[in-house]
Amino acid sequence: MSVDTAQPRGLVLVVEDEPAIADLVRLYLTRDGFGVHVERDGPAGLAATRRLRPVVCVLDIALPGLAGTEVCRRLREAGDWTPVIFLTARDDEVDRILGLELGADDYVTKPFSPRELVARVRAVLRRASGAPEVADRPRRVGAVTLDPARRTVTVSGTPVQLTSTEFDLLAYLMGRPGRVFTREELLASVWGYAAHAGTRTVDVHVAQVRAKLGDASVIRTHRGVGYAADG
Repeated sequence: MSVDTAQPRGLVLVVEDEPAIADLVRLYLTRDGFGVHVERDGPAGLAATRRLRPVVCVLDIALPGLAGTEVCRRLREAGDWTPVIFLTARDDEVDRILGLELGADDYVTKPFSPRELVARVRAVLRRASGAPEVADRPRRVGAVTLDPARRTVTVSGTPVQLTSTEFDLLAYLMGRPGRVFTREELLASVWGYAAHAGTRTVDVHVAQVRAKLGDASVIRTHRGVGYAADG
């Protein structure tokens, strides 16, 4: 496949086996200043991610040869935390949740607006680069230390690997200790949108952060309301 890397926003890898969808995504991403490389199956997409080091991977879940969820799993197991956005069929809720649990940053359901996908790519990149509002001094709650400037989290001095979205969710809550946020508020403030994502996205990411922090987790559930971080 051809590669266009001469773009200011960086290279996006699109792994999609439907040519019409892949071409549409390429068109809109290119218009927005991204370079785009397209692959048609899972094994080629996995190899391209390792070879090209894209700024974001857009993965269809139902790929020939290797499912998008498996591509994501293998990347994360190898310590590759390139942001991943899944393309999924509207009724594949189980696959969407599995993808988030494996370390994906976001998902878009088919049929989708290409403009929305571009907005999601830009939002993921903003989270990965660190939002200005979290770029301040380290915060410590119990055994958990979060350094917004370095985008690192440790538990009792041991590094914890979080996706960019997981990090920003934790940073947002720890930066406002004790305040309870609804799921809709978190979607709007951390993800940058609310209407299309569904609050299940927040629940899955909270569960992932808690699992990675273990007994040291600082996120509390307020039934019927939302989530807050210890102060």
